[in-house]
Amino acid sequence: MGGLVAQATGGLTLPQVIHTVAAQAVQIDLFVGSLIPLFQVLLLTRFFGRNKSWREGLVMWKFALFAGFSFLLPAYLVALFLGPEFPTLIGALVAMLIVIPAARKGFLIPKEVWYFEDKKEEDQTFEHPMSLQRAWLPYILLTFLLVLTRLPFLPLKALLQSLSIRFNNLLGTGISTSLEPLYLPGTIFVIVSLFSFWFFQIKPQNQQQVLSQSLQRLVSSAIALGGALPMVRIFINSGINSAGLDSMPIELARQASTLVGSYWPLIAPLIGSLGSFLAGSATFSNMMFSLFQVSVATQVNLSPFIILALQALGANAGNMICVLNVVAAASVVGLSGKEGSIIRFTLMPMLYYILWAGVVGFLLSAVI
Repeated sequence: MGGLVAQATGGLTLPQVIHTVAAQAVQIDLFVGSLIPLFQVLLLTRFFGRNKSWREGLVMWKFALFAGFSFLLPAYLVALFLGPEFPTLIGALVAMLIVIPAARKGFLIPKEVWYFEDKKEEDQTFEHPMSLQRAWLPYILLTFLLVLTRLPFLPLKALLQSLSIRFNNLLGTGISTSLEPLYLPGTIFVIVSLFSFWFFQIKPQNQQQVLSQSLQRLVSSAIALGGALPMVRIFINSGINSAGLDSMPIELARQASTLVGSYWPLIAPLIGSLGSFLAGSATFSNMMFSLFQVSVATQVNLSPFIILALQALGANAGNMICVLNVVAAASVVGLSGKEGSIIRFTLMPMLYYILWAGVVGFLLSAVI
C-alpha cells in the first residue's frame, strides 16, 4: 500500500500525504459544511415548529452561514499550517468565541422569535453552577497540550517520540511496526482527564464511575476493532495469493474505473459513508477503502488527494446514520427507542453532504 500511495502522490511521505489530504478535505468542506447550520435550522422549523414551515428557517440564513464559516475558516487554516489533528478542535473553539458573543449582541439574528411546537418553560436552576471559564478550562488545556506536542520546532515532540516500542518480524513474516505511547493523542486526553478529577474535586466514587463507564466503552470498541483490523489487513494484502491476482482493492478499483471513469469524484464520498455506516467508524472506513480510492484515482488520472479527501468526508458523514452511534447517542440523551426517527432526520443532511461534496470534488478535479 505504501508503495502505491508514494507513487500516486509524487513520493511524499505518509505524514505529508495525511497533512495534504486533511487540508484538501477542509477546503472542500468550506463549500459543503458551511450550509450545514442552515440545514439544521430548516429541519427544526419544518418538523418541530408550530407552522411546519421551511420558510421560517430561511430567515436565519445570514447567521447560519456566519456560524458555518466561523468554524470552517479557522479549521482550514489550522489544517493547512498545523496538521490534521487540530482542525475540528481548534475550529470549534474559535467558532464559539466568535458566534456566542455575536448571538448575544443580536448580530444577524432575526427580530422575530421562533418557538417549538410545544413550548415549555425551561428550568434555569442548576445544582452546581459553574463559571464559563472554569467549564472550558479542560478543553482549552487539551487543545494547548495537543498543539504544543505537535509543533516540530519545539523539543517536546522529539522528547515524546523518543520512547518507542518496536515489534519486529511479527510471526516470522518480516513485518515490523512500532508504537510511540507518549506521543499518542489519547495520552494527552488521559492526562487532562486526570487533571480534571483534581481540578473539579470529583469524589472518588464518581471517579470510579467515570472510569468504569469509559472502560466499558473501550472494551466494546476494542472488540469491534479487533475484528475489523485483521479484516482490513487481509483486504489490503490479498494480493499475496497463488492465483496471480492483484489485491482486492486493486481489482475493485480496476472495475470501478472502467464503469465510472472520470466521474468517480461523485461516487467517492458514497463509498466512504457506506464504510462508516456499516462498521460504525470513520477510521475503519478510511483504513478499508483508502487504497481502493487511491487505486481508482491513479487509473483514471485524478488527484489522489482530492479522492482521499472525499473518502474522509464521506466517512465522517456516514457516522450521522450509523446505527451503533445513533443508539449510543440516543441512550445518553434519553431517547432510547427513537433511533429510527433520529436516523430519518439525519439522513437528509447526510445525503446533502455526500452529494454536494461529490459535486465540489468533481469540479475541482476538472480544474486541476
